Amino acid sequence: MKKASRFEIVAARCWNLLNEGKPFTPIFVTGSYALYHMNQWGMASFWLQFMFGLLAALPLFALYFYYDFPLFLRNYLWLPVVAALVLWRDAPLDMGLYATATLLFLFFTIYFWGTFYYHLRIGTSWWNFKRFWKLVLKNSDSTSGNAQEQLPKFLLLLFVVDVAGGYWADGSGSAGDFGWGSYCLFFVGIAVYAFILHRNLFDWKPKEIPNYTVPVPAPEQPAKGKVFVLVIDGMRKDRFEEANAPFLKRWRAEGTEYTQMETLYPARTVVCFSSMFTGTYPREHGITSNMVWKLGIKVESIFDSLRKVGKVGRLLGIAHLIDSMGDDVESVTAVMHNDKADRNIMERAKLIMAEQNPDLLIVQFIATDQTGHSMGALYDEYRQKIEEADALIDEFVQWLEVKGHAEDATFIVCADHGQADGIGGHGHLDEGERYVPFFMYGPNVRQGVKVDAKQSLVSVAPTLSYLLDAPLPSHSRGPVLIDAFETSQTIKPKKEAGQHGEKEAGRIPAGA
Repeated sequence: MKKASRFEIVAARCWNLLNEGKPFTPIFVTGSYALYHMNQWGMASFWLQFMFGLLAALPLFALYFYYDFPLFLRNYLWLPVVAALVLWRDAPLDMGLYATATLLFLFFTIYFWGTFYYHLRIGTSWWNFKRFWKLVLKNSDSTSGNAQEQLPKFLLLLFVVDVAGGYWADGSGSAGDFGWGSYCLFFVGIAVYAFILHRNLFDWKPKEIPNYTVPVPAPEQPAKGKVFVLVIDGMRKDRFEEANAPFLKRWRAEGTEYTQMETLYPARTVVCFSSMFTGTYPREHGITSNMVWKLGIKVESIFDSLRKVGKVGRLLGIAHLIDSMGDDVESVTAVMHNDKADRNIMERAKLIMAEQNPDLLIVQFIATDQTGHSMGALYDEYRQKIEEADALIDEFVQWLEVKGHAEDATFIVCADHGQADGIGGHGHLDEGERYVPFFMYGPNVRQGVKVDAKQSLVSVAPTLSYLLDAPLPSHSRGPVLIDAFETSQTIKPKKEAGQHGEKEAGRIPAGA
């Protein structure tokens, strides 16, 4: 399986400008307004009006970039639209502009993205638009395909660009029309409104662990085998239960399962992987969406920890993950038929083991997630991709056993996030996104154990440090998932002066 090319890496970053909701809104408003007025591009007066309109809308652009209005909060986005129409009820309304923008949005999301793009990239049917329109209207997450969030945003912004630009360009604005005074009051009112909504109603974000990871005693007989983390990207917990996945379910029954494993917020792939393998949260590692403005995490990762003890870790995943983890990623191209994606990834994983023989291998299986994005998570095709991943992991493990890589190995199977029903399908922690399948299997893992206490995926990195006898990553906050192993008496952490003042020591030797 070929690696992601340099062109694909750059193209993926550019696509995220249109994929992620925050950058999409200003791009779409600016582009649709300019396209609607193509016949005026040769007139200096149009560009003057356009410039004034964009300047007027700039505070609203910033406000909508800062506030997501996730899940049910998007219902409140229509009140500012109504307020603007009432406040400036005498302003001329160019209904052709708003109709054109709405049609462009539906064309972009339903056909260009949901049909044309997915057909070229992963082989989705040319008739996918017949299902995709439902996903656009139902989507509740932080992508541009969230119609219920994007429509009121871009309609209000287009109104401001058009009306304010028209008044201010020719100097006809007054306090009774679209003057600076009335607009400033309007913006302040919307800003206060957004603040109050988010302060009082945005209450479902997972609570962060306030302290750094407390070390646990090293086992008297440390595990000698390799560690494999098999991430079925976007696998919903309930759909995994419905799937015919005998191999993984046998492992789950014979290993240790964490039944309340919680993903991160926002539940986007690059965010989740960054938190899983640094042990901390987006505010610290710096990756806050799939749109990575500044490349590279700001803190140590598990790969850095392994290098300190002369060990090697590799992450096999799509090009987006390079933006976060850099050279520790073995990239795979995401441009292939989705029926072949996970098979090709598995073959590449075999090649990595044969050629590099890392101590830690993390494999991202992407077909389940891509099916959820392109066809919906509540359809049979999505469940079938989970079943295919089960069969491929079974085959991969048999290969590892034959080659001797599985001796004393520990396996972690999980998802980075679940999926809601809609384009994008994950981000704001709608139903089906928050809790993910998570279990461990291997000779060093306790058998038939279920841990029902709530846990977080930030525990992955410190648990890997424990298994591989490596220091904790610098900002690790998740607790080691010690319940999965032979219990050792936890002792109070040592403290040492360092980067964080008094920070817990990375590992405590046996007998300390």
